[in-house]
Amino acid sequence: MHAAVFLDRDNTLIENDADLGDPARVRLVEGVGPPLGRLRDAGYLLVVVTNQGGVARGRFREADVEAVNRRVARALDDAARRCRLVERFYYCPYHPQATISRYRRDHPWRKPNPGMLLAAAQDLGLDLARSWLIGDQPRDIQAGRAAGCATILLGDEPVSNGKTAKTLREAVGIILGSG
Repeated sequence: MHAAVFLDRDNTLIENDADLGDPARVRLVEGVGPPLGRLRDAGYLLVVVTNQGGVARGRFREADVEAVNRRVARALDDAARRCRLVERFYYCPYHPQATISRYRRDHPWRKPNPGMLLAAAQDLGLDLARSWLIGDQPRDIQAGRAAGCATILLGDEPVSNGKTAKTLREAVGIILGSG
């Protein structure tokens, strides 16, 4: 079984404070490529897990999320100077207050629920006890913990019973230093 590092997408890998359905607006957070390459070199699979409630609110379609994810994957590959850096993307288009009725529900994949991580573990043969989650929101950390992963919250806010890092580079240093 493989160990993985689960990564939130928005404001962890790409700069995005709002819903993003346009691949042309993808901008990587500065410096994310090389540290992710170090994780792959250390044997971790990289899996992106992202809530995409903009679909449920009618701001864009699932096809747009997939196009943005493809653009993110290409940008990360370019930044890390390697191919297929990210093993797979998982996203949740559902939201409890959706304006589009078919997406209106609290889905097991919607963070803070661990469904995306559990699905990835089954699909990819992952050992969640040896895996990590890096995200910028408490809901990311809750999902990681619920799945049995170690977690790192990006930012300055302290988190009880967990680790924090100011940057993705620092988070990767924590993971690789943990043995």
